[in-house]
Amino acid sequence: MRRAWLSTLCLLIVLLAACRADAPPAPAQDPAPIATRADAVPAQPSPPLVAAARAQIGVVRIYDPTYFGLSYPGGDVPADRGVCTDVVIRALRTQGLDLQQAIHEDMRAHFDVYPQQWGLSRPDRNIDHRRVPNQMRWFARQGWEQDIGQSADDFSPGDIVAWKLTGSGLLHIGIVSDRRSHDGTPLILHNINAGTQENDLLFHHTIIGHYRAPGALPSG
Repeated sequence: MRRAWLSTLCLLIVLLAACRADAPPAPAQDPAPIATRADAVPAQPSPPLVAAARAQIGVVRIYDPTYFGLSYPGGDVPADRGVCTDVVIRALRTQGLDLQQAIHEDMRAHFDVYPQQWGLSRPDRNIDHRRVPNQMRWFARQGWEQDIGQSADDFSPGDIVAWKLTGSGLLHIGIVSDRRSHDGTPLILHNINAGTQENDLLFHHTIIGHYRAPGALPSG
C-alpha cells in the first residue's frame, strides 16, 4: 500500500512539472516610467523643421567632415554621415530651401562679403554651404538674425543656433528642439561627433549666432 501511494505521488509530481514546463513564460513587467517635466515632450506635432531634423536621428550615424564632390543643385553627402551643417541643410531642404544653391548663388554675386579664411578665389558649390561661417553669413544677409539670447525663453523650436565650442574653439551649429531638459532648457538637434542627436547643448558653449526663418521660407 505504501509503495503504491509513493508511486502515485511521484507520478503527480512528474505531471505537474511537465505542465509548468509547457506554460508560457510570465510577461516581463514594463519598466518604471522616467520622470519628466510636463512640458518636456509636447503633445502637439513638432514644427516641420524640428521634425525634419529629428528624422535624421538613427539615419545619420557618422560624423564625417570629408570633402565630397556633390551634384548641383540638391547635392548631398552619403545619407549615413555628415557634419553639423548637414543637419541644417537637410532639414531646410524638406521645407523647400536648398542652402547649397542659395549660398552658392549669393557667393557668386557677393563673394567678398563672405568669410575668406579658406584661401579660395571663387565659390565652391561642393563645400561652401557646409561651412558654419558661410551659413551664418547667409542667414544674417536674409534677415534671420535674432538677439543672442540669455534664457530658455529667448529660443523657439526651429531656431538655428551657432556656437564657439569651449576648449577647441571650433564652430558648431544646430536646430532648437521643441523638447526640453529637466531644467526647462530646450534640447538641440545637431551632429557634433556621433551622428545626429537630440540633447542638452544650448548653454554649454558660447552662443555666437541665433537665427529664425521667416514664416514662409524663400526657395533656393
